[in-house]
Amino acid sequence: MDPLSLLWLFFILASLQPTVQRQMMLLRRRRALAVLSHERSATVITLIHRQEQMSLLGFPVVRYIDIDDAESVLRAINETPAGRPIEIILHTPGGMVIAARQIATALADHDGPVTAVVPHYAMSGGTLIALAADEILLDAHASLGPVDPQLGQYPAASLVEVSERPGDHGDQTLIMADMGRKAIAQLVGITERLVARYMPEERATLVARILATGTWTHDHPLQVHDLQTLGLPVRVGVPETERELMQLYPQPRGRPPAVEYVPGPPALPAPRRAPSSAGRGAQRGR
Repeated sequence: MDPLSLLWLFFILASLQPTVQRQMMLLRRRRALAVLSHERSATVITLIHRQEQMSLLGFPVVRYIDIDDAESVLRAINETPAGRPIEIILHTPGGMVIAARQIATALADHDGPVTAVVPHYAMSGGTLIALAADEILLDAHASLGPVDPQLGQYPAASLVEVSERPGDHGDQTLIMADMGRKAIAQLVGITERLVARYMPEERATLVARILATGTWTHDHPLQVHDLQTLGLPVRVGVPETERELMQLYPQPRGRPPAVEYVPGPPALPAPRRAPSSAGRGAQRGR
């Protein structure tokens, strides 16, 4: 084979390598999900968003919960027989309210136990989905977050607050504030419906308002203590199988890892202490 043909063959194989690796990774995920589903005797659904990279150009693209995700999750829920448990593994910054709400209401209406597993974080719409579960399993330092609506780049609660301050306000500000009030009311309503399944009605109303009305900034992490204080059905402890599954959703290649570590050497046994002189003398005296 001449050198030019070898060069072309090299480029063809190099271009096919990412596709082959991606298909191998998908196969490993399928096998891992099948094993996990068998162990749990449940339908296992993953909603895991990593930062992707566009081919060729290499620009990072952060993924969010969208309508395609909702369609896939709803299909999985609809195909799950009544009474069969569902486990949904969440790792997401959130996304579209309509998509998150569709998933959350479908999980809440499922005739069977639902468990949400959060190894690291499930913010915003991911939290709304987690609230639909009968039990939320979190890692010791995993986080959920507020579910207050965002209008474009602005929190709805802040738009409402600005419009109510003294002074003249432009039409756009007033219109956005009106939309903000409606969006907040909508999120309070769905949140209250979800949490009222496992807490008294008055408490559910209070928790919904805390989570959906801009009590904190939208990226504020709510960890185990905060969630238990609110009365949510959280439990610390992500099973090892789910932890291992997360390794099959790696960050995209093409950039060096930001974090590396080397485990320290195994701890050496503590040296035996020599007996004191008093003790030696006492022993000789005997």
